[in-house]
Parts: sequence; C-alpha cells; structure tokens
Amino acid sequence: MRQANGDVRAGGPVNNRDVEEARTYHAATKHSYWSVRLGGHSLDWANKPRPYKVYHGLPIVSLPRDVAPPEAEALEAVGAFPPIETSALNLAGLAQILFFCAGVTKKKVHPGGETQQFRAASCTGALCEIEIYVVCGNLPGLPAGVYHFCPADFALRQLREGDFRGELIRATAGDASIAGAPVILVLTAIFWRNAWEYQARAYRHFYWNSGTILANLLATAASSQCSSRVVTGFIDTRVDHLLGLDTEREASLCLVPIGAGSSAPEPPEVPPIAPETLPLSTREVDYPLITQIRAASMLQSEEEVRDWRSAVALKVSPPPGEKPFPLNPIEREHLPVRTLGEVILRRSSTRQFAQLPITFRQLSTILERSSRGIPADFLQGPGTTLLDTYLIVNSVEDLPTGAFYFSSSKQTFELLKAGTFRREAGYLCLEQGLGIEASVVVFFLVDLERTLDRYGNRGYGAAQLEAGIVGGKMYLCAYAMGLGATGTTFYDDDVTAFFSPHAQRKAALFAVALGQSGRVPGRIKLLKPGAG
Repeated sequence: MRQANGDVRAGGPVNNRDVEEARTYHAATKHSYWSVRLGGHSLDWANKPRPYKVYHGLPIVSLPRDVAPPEAEALEAVGAFPPIETSALNLAGLAQILFFCAGVTKKKVHPGGETQQFRAASCTGALCEIEIYVVCGNLPGLPAGVYHFCPADFALRQLREGDFRGELIRATAGDASIAGAPVILVLTAIFWRNAWEYQARAYRHFYWNSGTILANLLATAASSQCSSRVVTGFIDTRVDHLLGLDTEREASLCLVPIGAGSSAPEPPEVPPIAPETLPLSTREVDYPLITQIRAASMLQSEEEVRDWRSAVALKVSPPPGEKPFPLNPIEREHLPVRTLGEVILRRSSTRQFAQLPITFRQLSTILERSSRGIPADFLQGPGTTLLDTYLIVNSVEDLPTGAFYFSSSKQTFELLKAGTFRREAGYLCLEQGLGIEASVVVFFLVDLERTLDRYGNRGYGAAQLEAGIVGGKMYLCAYAMGLGATGTTFYDDDVTAFFSPHAQRKAALFAVALGQSGRVPGRIKLLKPGAG
C-alpha cells in the first residue's frame, strides 16, 4: 500500500533545463531551527523498510567468499586517479570490488544483546537505499548478463541473460569508458528505504550515500590497477528499463565502467521485465518532491547526453586571501602504513569524539588526498571540482581556531574569521554534540545558480554526488591515520550565513566531522562475505 505525503504541483512535463525545479526542491528540503521542531515527523518502527532487495525465483550466482582484501596502502589508493593500463577483471576481482564498496562487513553487538549490521560504506541512518546492478560481457566465472547484487547472501541474481553492454553504450551516447569496459556497475536508489526516516530530503541522501560507496569503489578498483569512472550522463529510461526497475520506487543514479580494452556486441532486444520482489514494508509513503525533481533531472535523448558532457567547465576560484596557510601533508615515507582493506573493514561512523587535537599535518593529508579529483563525466580531470570547501577548526595543532575556506586548486587555507566556534559548529550540525566535540567540521557548499545554469537540474545531483564522494574519501583518509570521521546534516541557510560574506549565495550540500574517536559502548565483530 502506498500513500502520498506532500502536494503534487500542477503543470506539464518539465525537462533538465527547467531549473526552477531544483531551486524549488532545494528550498523545500532545507533544515532550519523551526523546521526540525515543527515538522511533526515520527518514525514508524513497525513499518521500517527491509534493508535488502529480495527477488523471487531468479537464477543465483554465488560470489566467491574468500575475498582478498585490497593490499594497496589506503592513502595511496584514495588519492589515485585511474591507471592508464588496466588489469583484467574476473569474478574474484568483481567480488572484491562489490564487497569492499557495498558488502556487509561488520555487526555491532549492543550492551543489551541487540545486533546491528553495517556495510562497507557509510549511509545515513544505516538504511542502505543504494542498490548495485552488474552489466557485463563474459567474464571468467560469470556469463554475460544483467545481475542484481545482494549483500545479504553475497550473491548475484540474473535479471537478463546475454551481453547488454551495448544498451548502456547507446544510453550514454557512446561514452568511451562505457564502450571499452568489460563490466559496468549501475547504482540506483530505492526511494522509500531512505524517505522512511528523512522524508523528501532523502533525494539529497541518495547522492551522499552513493558517493561514499563510490569512494570505496574507486579506491578498491585503483588498488587492483583497474580503471573506473563515474558516468552520470545517460538516458534514464533506457537504463531503468534494462534493469527492470519500478520507476515509481527506484531510479538509476550513475554508471561505473570498470576495466578497459573490451568491446561489446550489438545488444539483443530488450523486452520489458518485471521481476517479483518482496515488499519493503507493509505500506510506503510517496514524497512527490522526490519524484518531481527526479523527473525534471532526466535526460531524454542522445543529444541531451552529449550536451551534458560538453557542459563540463572549471569552477572559478575566488581570489586568495591576504595570508593563506599552505597545506603541509605528511611525506609519503612517513605516512601510516594501513592497507585499504584494513581501513574499510575497520571504518565506521564515529559516534563520539575525544575532544583532543589532531595535527595540522594530519588535516593537510586528509584534504590533499581527498581533493585530488574524481574521474567523472561532469568534471574536467584531476583536481577539478564543483565544490567550495569550508571548515570550522576547533582543535588542530599549529592552526588557529576559527572559520576557514579551503582552496583545492591552490591547496591553501584562508582564515575567514578567528575565534572559538565549538558551540556554533554544534548548532550548525543540527545541534548535535559531534560538531562540538570534533577537531574539525568540513562543510561542502556550491554555487548553485552557476551549477544549474551550466548543467541543468541534473547538476544538482552531480554536486551532491561529488560532495558524497569527497566526504567518503575523507572517511577513508581519517581512518587510515587512526582518526575518526562521520557525516552529518546541518541547518542549510545558517551554514551559508556563518561563512558569509565569502559564502554568500552558496548552497550547503554535505558536512563531515573529523577528530580523534572516543569510545562508545558495544562490541564490533568483523564479518566475512555472506556471513551477515
């Protein structure tokens, strides 16, 4: 059973260039002091969505359980751009990528005996609304087909038999990375699974949460010398149709080609499929704002996809301040030696910080490694970004407390205002103690009007996605150095106001708190693939 929450706006179809849709959605889903108090939303625990998509009656391909952990040094893998030459991918390599980006890696036993499962990447509310599908040619150990990945039993369900990569080549108007990839992963979002808690704001979360998965995925692929790239420009209906999605409930977000040097045949016919799945919960609530911004962001033709790719532009950086602080990252030979596999398995979202300082060199290393750039079709190569990064520094050795702007292109800090802002950081982070306790809180903002003008409504999701990926990279960097990190939500307009006039007219996207972890009751148990 489904019910609607919120009004459906009248009017005809809209397209990606009708950017009032993104403006409307962003404004309607802002948090404020009053909105969180007057919203009236409460969690219906008896109706909580199940965390896995469960298909009935599909052929199952079990993935290898003896997954080798990525052995590359974590900080090297996080900062890597795809290699020019790429290794061949087999079923074991695919299993490694899937487990370390979206597998069930640990469970927590709470003091009362209750257990809670956690995935490899951070997700708001641990609701895990992001699904992964595999579209591949013949691989050693895996026939060509379209598959759904289920983390619960660490297996693939076959949705279609045959090589359908050519359909994704068509959907992306011949994207070169898609055309040469033996495997293409498709990340989707199931709306209700996150909207159960976060309501219409869940659309933002789809991109944050897919971003943290992508941070793990890109690093794991780089660790194995496999090329990978994030492709956000595609004809949505073709991809959704290929996967057999119920588009009122689930939508494709991005494609990730893995590997190169392959070629795809002409795809077979793609008849409709409607595989049966278990209901997520007894009833679902529709949030029209989500389906409206989703529809307004879709690309309808190959021409629109080519226009999307040609829209890529460098962000204009503001002029430097009077006294910039250059980064001082730790030299490679002195970096902590922790493998990517070790870091991902140990990573979690910090629930308490120790209120102890971190060093300026640690902060510099996190920022330098996470800002090297993302291989994505909406960015123009290494070091480019849509984001503006701001920080509240509470306790960092050799750096004054205060509010800062970080220039990723110049790799420098600019002090915007000096002072102690722990209370302000806590307030901005939705009045949560994490903002007060953390050594640093990083806020990602964007020039929304410039982004919408360049990319249309779809640029809103791309900016959110980049913030999620960079935030995910910060998670990995922090844990690689023995620190803690957590993503956090925020009071939108108050964040902009706090960093203004520098941040004037910018929109807040995402926030990450960094610091030394405190202890929280409960025991963590690491899990092998499929042992959840």
